[in-house]
Amino acid sequence: MNMNKLRPEKYLKYLYLPNLFTAKRTKEILSVNPTVIPQREEAESVRIFVYDYNAERFEVNEFDSVRKIFSFKDNENTTWVNIDGLRKADVEAVCNHYDIHPLFIEDILSINQRPKLDETENTIFCLLNMLYYDDENFSVEQEQISIVLCKNTVISFQEDPRRDVFNTVREKLKMSNTKLRQGSAEYLCYTLLDTIVDHYFLVMEKLGGRIEDVEEVVARGHNPRAITDITNLRKELIILKRNFIPVREVVNGFIRSESDLLEDRYTKYYKDVYDHIIQAIDLLENYRDVIVSLQDLHINNVNLKMNEVMKVMAIVTCLLAPATVIGGIFGMNFENVPLLKDHWGFWIAMAFMLIIPLWMLRIFRSRGWF
Repeated sequence: MNMNKLRPEKYLKYLYLPNLFTAKRTKEILSVNPTVIPQREEAESVRIFVYDYNAERFEVNEFDSVRKIFSFKDNENTTWVNIDGLRKADVEAVCNHYDIHPLFIEDILSINQRPKLDETENTIFCLLNMLYYDDENFSVEQEQISIVLCKNTVISFQEDPRRDVFNTVREKLKMSNTKLRQGSAEYLCYTLLDTIVDHYFLVMEKLGGRIEDVEEVVARGHNPRAITDITNLRKELIILKRNFIPVREVVNGFIRSESDLLEDRYTKYYKDVYDHIIQAIDLLENYRDVIVSLQDLHINNVNLKMNEVMKVMAIVTCLLAPATVIGGIFGMNFENVPLLKDHWGFWIAMAFMLIIPLWMLRIFRSRGWF
């Protein structure tokens, strides 16, 4: 038998009891230490797309090397450089060519960063997360994206080359009569931010459906797994809160910025994104209130169930008390116990043991105790 195929270490870990109760999701959410710089793994594959366009023409190219995008820097068209998959050498080469500040390079290559907005004389840099909902694990997944706005150019750095939320943006770029094709690089930057924020609502919609399912389970009565589902939902809400509130500050930074890269005519568009993120935060608070109510309802159901059990046990104990007392009296070791040697003594005692509980039951019912 080949022991390498069995991989015994995979199963031996379960012999250690604490491993059966590990809270991996909690660790992922709470283990964020900004003083420790984690090492990012180099991406196995990198996809580089360049969307170069103006009102009359549109061109999309896919390259295997970042150096091939350098020729698009000085043209008069609007250019969107989308890099899927991060490698340190590629990021540094692109940033150095476009005069992006070294601190921005560190932020792009970092992980678990808080959404932020920074700007220099010739660039505006923002970092935030794209959110996805995992239907199998009922969890919210994050993908960090860094967006750099330069003159006539927007550069986006994504972690995962397999997915993003920008398909609608790509479709709009193909149509010549859209505002996106007519607009500048700033409008493209706004469109990317707006798409990311709008996708938050899709994630919240799926999470809201999950909350409804848990609510039905809790409303039907006591379910031992309900408290686990409620706890998991609260963890996912922490993920949303950690993203929504800083993104509000990011969008507000675009509105307040006095950079030459931002035109006043686009301020109203960023205000619209700001309104959307405020709505998302309000909806998040509603979700949180529902979760707290579900937890209270579940605890009340458990307490009610326990009270019902205790009430039944108390009634049974009370009904058996007369029989216990009567049996104890006639079981005493005295010779002169009344009716002890009487022919009908046993039946008289049994009658009292039955009549008294029935009389007690009638009193309990009349008082509404059950």
